[in-house]
Amino acid sequence: MVRERAWKGQTLMLQPYTQRVVDIIKQIPEGKVMTYGQIAGLAGSSRGARQVVRILHSLSSAHRLPWHRVVNAKGEIAIQEDESRMLQKHMLEAEGVYIGINGSIDLDEYRHEPDLPPDR
Repeated sequence: MVRERAWKGQTLMLQPYTQRVVDIIKQIPEGKVMTYGQIAGLAGSSRGARQVVRILHSLSSAHRLPWHRVVNAKGEIAIQEDESRMLQKHMLEAEGVYIGINGSIDLDEYRHEPDLPPDR
């Protein structure tokens, strides 16, 4: 099923994979993180980590996604731009996520593992 969303007075359709990614990200609880690849796999594309990055970049505001709870496979903040990187770090720390001196998050402790993937 393709879902609609409004943007600047236009109706845009979300493809099923994109909708699954959005739904998964919305489920990440406060104080937990998921990786781009983990989200891609749950959404049905084990090699779709870069697509998850693009979806986050383009839809975070419109869908109020907790973008700051998504990190790379090493448990690191992947954003290169300093201001946004620091914002993500501060938002995670405010939720109780400890970020080590090397800038990484202990995925064994903070990774969110959904019980079941959302309906496909």
